[in-house]
Amino acid sequence: MRGSNPTTNKISRQFLGAALTTIAFGALPFAGSTVLAQGLEIEEIIVTAQRREQAIEDVPMSVTTMSGERLNALFEGGEDIRALATRMPGLYAESSNGRLAPRFYMRGLGNTDFDLAASQSVSVLFDEVVQENVILKSFPLFDVERVEVLRGPQGSLFGRNTPAGIVKFDSRKPSEDFNAYGLLTVGSLGQFNAEGAIGGALNENQSIMGRFSVLSQNREDWIDNGYTGVDDAMGGFNELAWRGQLLIEPSDNLSVLINVHGRDNEGTASIFRANVLDTSSNRFNENYDRDTVWFDEGNNNPQEAQAYGGSLRLELGFDNGVTLTSITALETVENRSEGDIDGGFGAVFLPEMGPGFIPFNSHTADGLEELEQFTQELRFSRENDDGMFWQAGMFYFNSDFTVFTNPFFVAESKLNHTNEAWAVFGQVSLPLNDKLTLVGGMRYTDDEKAVSAINPPLPTAPVQVKGEQTSFDVSLMWHLNDNVNLYGRAANGFRAPTIQGRDVAFFGGTSTAGAETVTSIEAGFKISSDSRRALINGAFFSYAIDDMQLTAVGGAMNTVQLVNADKGTGVGFDLDASFAITDNFIVTAGLSIVNTEIKDENLTVTPCDSGLCTPLDRPDINGNVFVDGNPFPGAPDNTFNLTARYGVPTDSGELFFLADWARQGKTNFLLYESAEYYSDGNQETGVRVGYIHGANEWEIAVFGRNITDEENLKGGIDFNNNTAFDNEPRIWGLTFRKNWGY
Repeated sequence: MRGSNPTTNKISRQFLGAALTTIAFGALPFAGSTVLAQGLEIEEIIVTAQRREQAIEDVPMSVTTMSGERLNALFEGGEDIRALATRMPGLYAESSNGRLAPRFYMRGLGNTDFDLAASQSVSVLFDEVVQENVILKSFPLFDVERVEVLRGPQGSLFGRNTPAGIVKFDSRKPSEDFNAYGLLTVGSLGQFNAEGAIGGALNENQSIMGRFSVLSQNREDWIDNGYTGVDDAMGGFNELAWRGQLLIEPSDNLSVLINVHGRDNEGTASIFRANVLDTSSNRFNENYDRDTVWFDEGNNNPQEAQAYGGSLRLELGFDNGVTLTSITALETVENRSEGDIDGGFGAVFLPEMGPGFIPFNSHTADGLEELEQFTQELRFSRENDDGMFWQAGMFYFNSDFTVFTNPFFVAESKLNHTNEAWAVFGQVSLPLNDKLTLVGGMRYTDDEKAVSAINPPLPTAPVQVKGEQTSFDVSLMWHLNDNVNLYGRAANGFRAPTIQGRDVAFFGGTSTAGAETVTSIEAGFKISSDSRRALINGAFFSYAIDDMQLTAVGGAMNTVQLVNADKGTGVGFDLDASFAITDNFIVTAGLSIVNTEIKDENLTVTPCDSGLCTPLDRPDINGNVFVDGNPFPGAPDNTFNLTARYGVPTDSGELFFLADWARQGKTNFLLYESAEYYSDGNQETGVRVGYIHGANEWEIAVFGRNITDEENLKGGIDFNNNTAFDNEPRIWGLTFRKNWGY
């Protein structure tokens, strides 16, 4: 019996506080967007959330953007794509596989499955191309024009596996004017980064333009292995990534963009730390030493990946005003990761173990072989003289890859995964009058997956799942006046059926989950002050999930099994704000509050069996625990971020100070609740202090990431001992940037 729900009371108080804040600070701006005071105004923000360029105030959904200095600052110390977590409202990201396998969550909805074939509820697009596999999602960010976060189901225009939302990255494109930059960064822990780009017209009539960008991120090993006695044995990485683009515009009606890219990464996977949590506590204990681990296996947790890809974007305009857009893309990747999973050394037959009790060793290697992903999109669109806009098209997806798993106590096994999907879609934006605009879209998708074992330790039959689904969205935008837009949106999306086969390597079997469908409603507002010195974007939302896909990870046997819960629900509020307090002082803020709940009275999972953790849920007669009423795993109940930039003009340039801060509320790591496997109150702060010369000719700055050196619990492994992993340490550094043509 639960009686009065304190979580519900808490969310009600948070809603009330958010509403009062909105009223009190009605002049506060739309947050999350990178803004610069242009005299007395905040510059207009253009997004492509609906597959066309629009002012962000005219898009009837919850959208946040980030670009420029605020975006670059997050990655100055060599951070990977997970640095975006909690920095944009509703967005969270984590990984138990390190830099190469981020798991994204939006408004509490995501997937904790660490397998390399796992599907996710948040889709990631780089330059309009979906990055389906988790390794593809980790491509490093450099020379980026803009990041867009689209919250809520995006099934109509972007397809399956977008029930939570989308993270969209757009690189800087070639232009007619010459421009270039070079960036060098040195920092603590042997950090050395180099980044640059060059672009412009390649012929006299400027019909052919090019751009080439490159990034090198490097950090020395800094974590000692106390078991082997080797200092600086792990923790570093070396990343080289590049992008080349060629834009051909022979006429006003034809545009061809060729985009090729690649990366080579070598470094350290996640560092698992044995018994750093005491029973009944989620706080690091005396076993925790950020600079030292005790690995007897795992070869110091190495990790590597190589990826190459490219796309061809063709845009052709016809005399009747119709535009054809074709995007053809191919992505390839291979990777390998190895780790000491128990995070320590010893077993019951050894005279000593550490840190703490290690009942048995666990050592695993995983990776991808020859992943190929091919996508093709064709889209027709037209904007009429009366303001009506329509688009319709088709989409095809095909991927083929092999996942290998080596437990080291039995021969390596391999599973071949194939996925083929196709869809047709359409959307119409119709002005009803000067004040009201109606937008509606629909998409039909057919998706099929198959898995076959190549060399399993036990005979395993091939598995196939198939699903078809129709998704929709409808929204109404009310242009109340020049300063206020109100909207309502209802949308439906789905995550395609999927197969989990990792347990095959451990003498287990495959598991499957049917399609989950999400129906969401939200009501939002977009407000600007008369002077455009303040913008605000807020949305109240509620969603319900039918046949929710969940992954039961860990437990006594450390299994990875898919299950479908009857339902799941989420309700919350997002708020973004930007405020030009003076011409030289700009503040942005972002808030997200969400309450999620699994709803299935009969669903049970296996909790830890080490005797070291404390499950809090009601057990059944078999020792499993019921998870009905629990929050979604990986779902922070609130996040808050804040940035402040102050500039002091000088005769030759500008002195500036930039600070950013983010806080993450309670986040459960597993399907079941325990006294150990959750975090609450994680926070990090970053700063930049520097000088910009002239009209952005060059810049020099001192920066710090996680300047208070917070030791944040980020995740855990529950099957063997109280193993956990943490966040990035404090980084100090110096950066210099030179610009040409900016």
